[in-house]
Amino acid sequence: MKDITKKVLGCVAAAAFSFGFLALSCKANKGSANVAFAETAPKTAVPIPNDSISVTQALQTTFRSISSQVLPAVVEVDVTETTKVKTYNPFKGFEWFFGNPDGNKEDDDGYREYQQTGLGSGVIVRRTGKTNYVLTNNHVAGKASSIKIKLNDEREFEGKLVGADERMDIALVSFESDDNTIAIAKLGDSDNVQQGDIVLALGSPLGYFASVTQGIVSATGRSGTQIGSISDFIQTDASINQGNSGGPLVNIYGEVIGINTWIASQSGGSQGLGFSIPINNIKTAIDQFINKGKITYGWIGVSLIDISQEYKDELGVGKQTGAFAAEVFLDSPAMKGGIQAGDFIVAINGENIKSVDQLIRQVGSIPAGQTTKFTVMRGKNKLDFTVKIEERKSEVSSDNSKLWPGFVASPLTDDARKKIKLENKNVKGVIISGVQEKSPAAALRLQNGDVITAVNDKKISSVQEFYQALDLSKNKEIWFDVYSEGHTISTGKYKIDK
Repeated sequence: MKDITKKVLGCVAAAAFSFGFLALSCKANKGSANVAFAETAPKTAVPIPNDSISVTQALQTTFRSISSQVLPAVVEVDVTETTKVKTYNPFKGFEWFFGNPDGNKEDDDGYREYQQTGLGSGVIVRRTGKTNYVLTNNHVAGKASSIKIKLNDEREFEGKLVGADERMDIALVSFESDDNTIAIAKLGDSDNVQQGDIVLALGSPLGYFASVTQGIVSATGRSGTQIGSISDFIQTDASINQGNSGGPLVNIYGEVIGINTWIASQSGGSQGLGFSIPINNIKTAIDQFINKGKITYGWIGVSLIDISQEYKDELGVGKQTGAFAAEVFLDSPAMKGGIQAGDFIVAINGENIKSVDQLIRQVGSIPAGQTTKFTVMRGKNKLDFTVKIEERKSEVSSDNSKLWPGFVASPLTDDARKKIKLENKNVKGVIISGVQEKSPAAALRLQNGDVITAVNDKKISSVQEFYQALDLSKNKEIWFDVYSEGHTISTGKYKIDK
């Protein structure tokens, strides 16, 4: 028993020193067990049918072909980001005596530069003359101070940022080469992607250069990223890890159908929940990056939110799918076209709208100057409006002073009454929520939790009645009766400039 114990402990100790030598250090003694070697087939083994082997070999050949076709167009994107941080330097003014302990240079305002390196993946999607264009993610290369592109054959080139877009989380990088044989990936049609399709993810996960993983499309039309992308996503169980970002998701025809972007994970590693931006969402952006250095989005000037079925019932739109225009920018394309706060947008150019994200993507892709038909539910009435799209400009779209009414009207439900501690059952109206700074609501001194009981002296008891009373086509000025802290007061009058 002691000898056996020593042998077991010896095996454990050997394993602790080197897992790689486990088979040698823990080799069984002759006669202690029946030993079967890999070269010896079990007597009970069932021969693999030739037709099964043929099918498997065909599938393997397909994966080999896809990999050899696409990998030459897949690159590693090595980036360096330089950031400035204001720090406290106890030696400032005494560098002549103490020197600079951490070695980082500090400017006259007390800021120091720090450099951070990282890597991602990309795919070559176009060549013009000597210029090759690499598609990747904004969170990979969008803030890089220097970029290096490493090809599949391990050649390296200096990269240049052509353009980046935070909303879509994509970036385009270029590099110069006289070699006109550098591979360019073929872009597919992501609108044809279906649940269950076989896909491959290519890139450099965790720095493992030119890796290929395989899986299926788990779902399409997903959302939920923390990156801020306005895209819908292709969900896949093909392994995607850090470093895969910016690499292509490829179908069985060797076509790029998506750009791998993010994962949902509790561990930080792949758990079979990877997400790719559909390539059809990106195609026009490539041209815009090359021609303008940026993506220009269409804009109509509404603030959109998703609403619950309970809210839809209050609004009077039933089970319609769409996007709720809770607020509208004064003097915006939407207002000029007739769309108002409280309208529920159900279709654009005759195509049904299923979500806020879908409407944002579709409006964003429409060129400025183009007219577009919007179908809305205003209560139970369905109306069509023609709106001339304008270019989205951040200084305009972020101007809360033009955002009417500057808050979201919420139903005064029993639960809502409890939250705001409204015991008076006779009070009817809507609750003010999400008051925007510098908006008309802020100017009127409205506060979250206040209850609006009347608009222009007209009593209201539901969300639908509130937005009907807010009709700007019938009113040149608006004021509210507000119940708060047991008192009802009337606000000042807000004049609408048309």
